Amino acid sequence: MEVFVARTVADIEQAFERLSKCSVLGCDTETSGLSAKHGRLFSIQFSDGEFNVLIPLSEGVEPGLLSNVLADDLVVKIFHNAKFDLEFLRENDLVVRNVFDTMIAEKVLTRGANQSASLAETLYRYFAVDLDKSQRAKFNRKWDGVWTDELIDYALSDVVHLPRLMAEQMAWLEKLGLTDEYGAKISDLR
Repeated sequence: MEVFVARTVADIEQAFERLSKCSVLGCDTETSGLSAKHGRLFSIQFSDGEFNVLIPLSEGVEPGLLSNVLADDLVVKIFHNAKFDLEFLRENDLVVRNVFDTMIAEKVLTRGANQSASLAETLYRYFAVDLDKSQRAKFNRKWDGVWTDELIDYALSDVVHLPRLMAEQMAWLEKLGLTDEYGAKISDLR
């Protein structure tokens, strides 16, 4: 897993060169709370499954060219619980197009099975990946905004698996004839 923290304009340009060529990207945010109106957006993360980028907005870094990746119709942006992330991104004047939501896909796939659609449990079911969510508690209004290696690893651990998860879910949605149902549910985000 290649980790890249984009702190300078040159870093953003370097990340853009690589990520803008991808057809799918895992995306996530870290925030100070649950309300986009009252909370702060601390970071945006991207991953193609190998190259993992964190933009530390809490350190005053601007997304620059990477905002074009979010708005690019040709790149699928994969979120887990996209509604949450999109509210924060839109509140920060970032446009996001062409979204796939692994949480919605999982809810469609597991309907009636009483299984959690949390990212941690979903990744464990598909890939036996055990996500450590303990670092999440550090992201609050009192956080100093400085990204430690542990926080960077935590933030990127959510996005690195999203491209592979989407591929698995798409295969199951097609196999089970649920693509239209998924499409109807995701259309609410647009």
